Amino acid sequence: MEDNGSIKKMMIILSKATLENVYAGFVLANGARMEGIEAEIFFTFFGLEAIHNKKLDHLHIATVGNPAMHMPTLLGGLPGMEAIATSMMKKEMEKIDMPDVREFLEILTASGVKLWACKLAMDMFHYNKEDMFEDLDGVITVGDFYKQGSGVGTHMLFI
Repeated sequence: MEDNGSIKKMMIILSKATLENVYAGFVLANGARMEGIEAEIFFTFFGLEAIHNKKLDHLHIATVGNPAMHMPTLLGGLPGMEAIATSMMKKEMEKIDMPDVREFLEILTASGVKLWACKLAMDMFHYNKEDMFEDLDGVITVGDFYKQGSGVGTHMLFI
């Protein structure tokens, strides 16, 4: 059988748990599944907050150092600006029926997306698997993640 260059698997690495990064990764993984493409997400460093049970319901928009905010860094750093921007974004997401982070994780796992936590980052932040979203597929090393992504038609994306 000849390979036509089609995407067979998306391997998404999520390194930051800002609301905009988490939704970007989740939408891409969900879109892959809707197209019949396998998808896996590897949560590393601060991306672990997107699957940490005590943190995933409280993610924020990054207002400082985010050029897409179109506001001066000084203004973005004012007390309350992050909360205002996050509230505004969540209201817009509600208007288009975007699920919240926890519900989106449930949708992803139900559709077959594999969710992996980075062992190194878990150790560094002193997290246990029990601290994480219950449907997490496991805690793996970077090498394990690369093995998961081996094969023709696999694409890796770092967010």
